Amino acid sequence: MRVVMFGYQTWGHRTLQALLDSEHEVALVVTHPKSDHAYERIWSDSVADLAEEHGIEVLIRERPDDEELLTRLKEDDPDVIVATNWRTWIPPKVFNLPKRGTLNVHDSLLPAYAGFSPLIWALINDEKEVGVTAHMMDDTLDAGDVVLQRAVPVGPRDTTADLFHKTLALFGPITVDGLAELASGRTEFTPQDRSKASFFHKRAEEDLRIDWTWTAEELDRLVRAQCAPYPSAYAFHRGRRLEIVEAEVSRENYGGTPGRIFYREGDGVAIVAGPEARRGRGRALLVKRVRTDEGVELGATEYFTHMGGYLTSRPQ
Repeated sequence: MRVVMFGYQTWGHRTLQALLDSEHEVALVVTHPKSDHAYERIWSDSVADLAEEHGIEVLIRERPDDEELLTRLKEDDPDVIVATNWRTWIPPKVFNLPKRGTLNVHDSLLPAYAGFSPLIWALINDEKEVGVTAHMMDDTLDAGDVVLQRAVPVGPRDTTADLFHKTLALFGPITVDGLAELASGRTEFTPQDRSKASFFHKRAEEDLRIDWTWTAEELDRLVRAQCAPYPSAYAFHRGRRLEIVEAEVSRENYGGTPGRIFYREGDGVAIVAGPEARRGRGRALLVKRVRTDEGVELGATEYFTHMGGYLTSRPQ
């Protein structure tokens, strides 16, 4: 089939590579301009560079709603549009233009985790599996009928970086297999159960701030979700920002006031956590590595030379 690709970052790059390696013809590539947003500098393999290396024309758009682009799409007359990690709304006059519609590939098991940063949110929320969905685009973002869906398990100590690599491997194959379904003439696919839908916003600075009333298990997942190369979760110590680079759940129960720098356990330092911390029935967050506001990374037992005092959610 004749394909126009809308894609961005590494997800789009891998999808485009799979299309180039397939039997399909890529007529045109549309991608976003480079961004300074913290999350868009991550996994930033260039879709434009890959397309140009293969002699494919590239159009750069923030939003694909101008008449020049629509005219060009009509001239190219694609059988299908493939969209991967496209960051802004694609209007119906574009996604309905091809004969076989627009196949969108999204890195969650829709209808859950539509929108942005699905792997980070899924890990924070203790999901047991994550995955990729190829679906037909319609008027509601990430809500169209499902063509194919594939899942991978979340390991007990997985980080978002681990989940990125697991799901990235699915993008090319599910795109090519989804196009095979469309090429076969199939037009009826599986509607999403909207009662199970959830829609998440982009991660921002406020979402990295540690709330010590969360349980140790929840904070452990937050730290793993905000692993390198993503911005780290953080708190404040003596009024200065302190990033929590590595942590786990303590072996022992620790009670008291959430945020208390309490006790050395092995190679970590136990920080009291949880809404029921005063009852002493829950684990602490065992902080193992930190990064200071000057960018110096240290083991927790090296940084916390004395027990006592607090890690706080805001400077005090």
